[in-house]
Amino acid sequence: MNLDLACGQIKRLGFRGVDIVPGPGVDFIWDLEKYPWRPFKNNSIEEIYCSHYLEHVSDLIKFMDEVWRICKNGAKVTFISPYYTSIRAWQDPTHKHVISEATFLYFDKDWRRTNKLDHYPIKSHFRVEQTLFLFNQPWDKKPEKARAFAKDHYLNVVSDMIMVLRVVKLC
Repeated sequence: MNLDLACGQIKRLGFRGVDIVPGPGVDFIWDLEKYPWRPFKNNSIEEIYCSHYLEHVSDLIKFMDEVWRICKNGAKVTFISPYYTSIRAWQDPTHKHVISEATFLYFDKDWRRTNKLDHYPIKSHFRVEQTLFLFNQPWDKKPEKARAFAKDHYLNVVSDMIMVLRVVKLC
């Protein structure tokens, strides 16, 4: 099964929708801040898509650990969120986190071990498979080298970030 977490009324094609509010695209009504997510068994999900919800989560570690718990080994997990240097990440008073590509390193068990952070209370283990940035104008039309520099040095160059992760369960 594939899940679209916090889908609202527009769920991704080929996915089952999960949201706290009932609606036409919602297959499972569930508060994603209530753990465990009882509608889903361990190792039962093949793919997760979650757009513009991660920044609203109260406890990012619990959320990521729960995603990991319900996913099968090798499951694909895609998150879309406002990039931390974008005003979009900061302007919404309901946002509880700002997200960067480095945020996801903490959910890689090997990275935590290498950086002597394996004492962190994180159970999950994901590998970053792909990172995509959605550039604002006029940066979206600039050469790659200029965009890379601007992303690292200026504000509001990137609006959103797309992170594709793989679940690792077998070590």
